[in-house]
Amino acid sequence: MYIIKVRGKAKIPDYIQIRDENFVLVAYFRADRPLKKLEKYGLAGKEEALRLLIEEIPFGKLQKLEL
Repeated sequence: MYIIKVRGKAKIPDYIQIRDENFVLVAYFRADRPLKKLEKYGLAGKEEALRLLIEEIPFGKLQKLEL
């Protein structure tokens, strides 16, 4: 899977996109709110690691999600 952080503008908040190996959108959520139902995306138990990753990744750069 891949992750990208998208910068919001004005009233639109920053968002996170998680995409699969074919770059199909799997999850889309606000960067400042925790992702719910992580087991649905195969990320159960990795909430803290995902939160730390979201804080440090740069905006607009697609990265391989390796947790």
